[in-house]
Amino acid sequence: MAILLVHEQHLGWSSTQFNADQPEVPWSAFALPHPHHVPRPLRIAARSAGPALDVRLRRTSRPCTSQCAPFAGDQHLRWQSEPGVLGTGTLRLSDGREQETDLLGYHERVRGRWSWPELGGWVFGFVNDPSGDPDAAPPSAVVFTFLQPLHPPEATSGSVMLWRHGRMVRHFPRRTMQIAVQDVLDRDQVVLVPPLARTLGTPAAAMVPRRLVVTAHLGDDRVVLDFHAHTAARIANPSETSLHPFSVHETLGSCSVEAIIGGRRLAFETRGIVEFAGGAHD
Repeated sequence: MAILLVHEQHLGWSSTQFNADQPEVPWSAFALPHPHHVPRPLRIAARSAGPALDVRLRRTSRPCTSQCAPFAGDQHLRWQSEPGVLGTGTLRLSDGREQETDLLGYHERVRGRWSWPELGGWVFGFVNDPSGDPDAAPPSAVVFTFLQPLHPPEATSGSVMLWRHGRMVRHFPRRTMQIAVQDVLDRDQVVLVPPLARTLGTPAAAMVPRRLVVTAHLGDDRVVLDFHAHTAARIANPSETSLHPFSVHETLGSCSVEAIIGGRRLAFETRGIVEFAGGAHD
């Protein structure tokens, strides 16, 4: 199953169905090891009219170490993150227009054995500092994860990771993290995708926080990520283990980062992406 999700400033959100046309072996920094700065193609498109992406992606950074969260007896989720993915190519919008695009993004590998409702939900986000050389790794990048399995209580896991010029320089584990939310995003600013999701009998969307603040402290090092959501797309996915679909909310907004690492200060502001996932509860 594959979905291409696009947000355009004047058109809003558009999406393929669950069956987007994709390569037999999609681009991946992990599944297809290759030297840094070597571009490789990624093409994904709607089966009929709709959004399409034809870009060449290349890595500029090194991934973090793989992290694993066990829960619910015999289930586990393992993930590995890599920011600073650069892309250039063509984007076809939902109205048929094509435009050249340059991307600064993120890639991750998620493996394991898990199901809903046992997984409960997660909060995840990333932000790249766009102020550096457009052909090199971003000067700074931050990725955070927060997993909330239903049981056992101690299964909650997470981390905050900070990269400098393509290399991870600090990892803050779950015990050093604090997460706070303020206000909620207006439901009219949340779009249900893909179009076929309406056939799943999806209940009303859960509230999406308008502001999310993630802080982490370890010794004299600290990082603060302050995210203000402007819009969100709710991807409703069928569950393999129940009749209740689970939701993944992709939220876009402005983000500021402040940190002190090894006595050095850094700060930047840009646009960020935060993902809230959950649902499929009995």
